[in-house]
Amino acid sequence: MASMAAAERIVLGVSGGIAAYKSAELVRRLRERGHEVQVVMTEAATRFVTPLTFQALSGRPVRCSLWDDAAEAAMGHIELARWAQRVVVAPASADLIARMAQGRADDLLTTLLLATAAPVLLAPAMNRQMWAHPAVQANLEVLRSRGIEFVGPGRGGQACGEFGEGRMSEPAEILARLAAPPAAEGRLRGRRVLITAGPTFEDIDPVRFIGNRSSGRMGFAVAEAACAEGAEVTLVAGPVSLPTPAGVRRIDVRSACQMRDAVMQTLDGQDVFIAAAAVADYRPREVLDSKRKKSGQTWNLELVLNPDILAEVAARTPRPFVVGFAAETEEVERHARDKLARKRLDMIAANRVGQPGCGFEAGENALSVYWHGGGAEIPLADKSEVAARLVALIAERMGQAG
Repeated sequence: MASMAAAERIVLGVSGGIAAYKSAELVRRLRERGHEVQVVMTEAATRFVTPLTFQALSGRPVRCSLWDDAAEAAMGHIELARWAQRVVVAPASADLIARMAQGRADDLLTTLLLATAAPVLLAPAMNRQMWAHPAVQANLEVLRSRGIEFVGPGRGGQACGEFGEGRMSEPAEILARLAAPPAAEGRLRGRRVLITAGPTFEDIDPVRFIGNRSSGRMGFAVAEAACAEGAEVTLVAGPVSLPTPAGVRRIDVRSACQMRDAVMQTLDGQDVFIAAAAVADYRPREVLDSKRKKSGQTWNLELVLNPDILAEVAARTPRPFVVGFAAETEEVERHARDKLARKRLDMIAANRVGQPGCGFEAGENALSVYWHGGGAEIPLADKSEVAARLVALIAERMGQAG
């Protein structure tokens, strides 16, 4: 998919689903960036958000029907298909995806999707069981084989009360995907990137472990951003409940030692190593075979040091371009620059954790990025946007270094 130009003509398709309310925000943010937006709604979509809402936000009358005499007198659906420089469907319901896979043209949106030569991006949204159904997954594969691209879905609470994969991507994530250059033109084209993400869990016994609050969202966003820049990405993921970004090879691990082994087995030939995981510093010396019963007022647990994956990678010869992360609660720059020098890193991305709405378990983040002789600030934004800016900095520094 071509990267978003300074101003483009975008057809936004809205299919039926409660996530349609997010599309109103997407229209607003696209307009803020100077794009022309023409909204096309299915009949079902109008049951969730009124066309008047989208008309007010887009500044253009909303198109809903193939049977609009005024518009179709001049073959309006063909005109729209030619007008669009790109088409985004958000939300893309299971029904819409099925009709696209079958090549049906039974309403304005599906007819337009058949008639356009513009690149198409879908943001699926549906119940978790629907998303996991083999019929839906088969339809997705059909569309991918035809060059249709996807963003999301995410994982979380759903309007039906269930929890799982199927949430429509947030507007910021869709915007970040639209802004990414195609793989053939990406700044990391031809590069191999190895990324760690999420926490590690260090088992105490079969039911207890030592862990941390990392959700893995930042590392997964970096993996997606690197892939969008044309890199061949391998993601070593701790125990998280996140969907694998499209085009990314994923290796699941649980403990720091398992993560270390996976990294070392994959490291040869990598051009970049990004250590975004929150690896536990210590693990229990002894892992019990059975659950320890409660007894006494205290429990003395002996811990031993875990391997320092980042330092081990940075000490290798030859080695990739090495990027570390630092989660700090105070004196962020001093501690980050000390880690940069002590571990002989090429770059470090630091953030102050514990602030409301930022860092661990949050959808947004802000980073202070340092390298030898310089630095840059990435202000608070959705983690997808922050990741895209971080990957751009990495590509820029790599270019200057070599």
